[in-house]
Amino acid sequence: MNRTELFSQISQKRSYLCTGLDTQIEKLPQGISRDLRGVVEFNRRIVQATEAHSVSYKINTAFYEQYGPAGWSAMQETLAHLPQNSFRIADAKRGDIGNTSSMYAKAFFEALTFDAVTVAPYMGKDSLRPFLEFENKWIICLALTSNPGHADFQLGEYEGKKLYERVIETVCKWGNPDNLMFVVGATRASLVGDIRSLIPEHYLLVPGVGAQGGSLHDISKAGFIGEANPGLLVNSSRGILYASSGEDFAEAASQEASKLAAEMANLMQHD
Repeated sequence: MNRTELFSQISQKRSYLCTGLDTQIEKLPQGISRDLRGVVEFNRRIVQATEAHSVSYKINTAFYEQYGPAGWSAMQETLAHLPQNSFRIADAKRGDIGNTSSMYAKAFFEALTFDAVTVAPYMGKDSLRPFLEFENKWIICLALTSNPGHADFQLGEYEGKKLYERVIETVCKWGNPDNLMFVVGATRASLVGDIRSLIPEHYLLVPGVGAQGGSLHDISKAGFIGEANPGLLVNSSRGILYASSGEDFAEAASQEASKLAAEMANLMQHD
């Protein structure tokens, strides 16, 4: 999916919601078998319930890879249930030497046909370049995360700048707004305005809204590109997936996604 197609989906749905499919067997609701078949069925129904409000879906690959080949198959089946016009993210956080990154890129862009993959930039340019060689595919680079340990490195000073600022500025030299996004945690809303000033055109993937306590309003006001284009994909996982533990889980997920999308539409209208 290219930038124009992504913006078209956001404009049509008046939403920049990314639904995360971080599905755990032990949390599957009543009426769903607690096994990998149940995971796939649960995901299918969640997607069906939320596709009217979601422009993107994010699959955290670790939730599937933990089960070996069977988990990989469940991920493939889940990917097949995603709407073709949705922006499909592999949340894999890969980042290795060039040859290895080439293999990762083929895995997620050819074998699994995701549109984007999250990457870690620590090993530098040659570790990210293989992903950027694919047409109409994206990397989503870790920049400023919301986990407790983010301050161990990301807020450190490097050549007079915070390390996350240095990462953003450097990685932007390797890609462009058509193939490069950055991860910015929703709990870091106070810094999103500064990040937007650094990268006025790049999309941001923002996890942490909902269960993790991030404010959709604050992150949107600080992060919008403008002109009805938010330049954001805001992810909600647990808040949508586990809105209900009963047999009405799909209806509850739909209601939660609808609520978030309605708030997004309102924020876009008043930008």
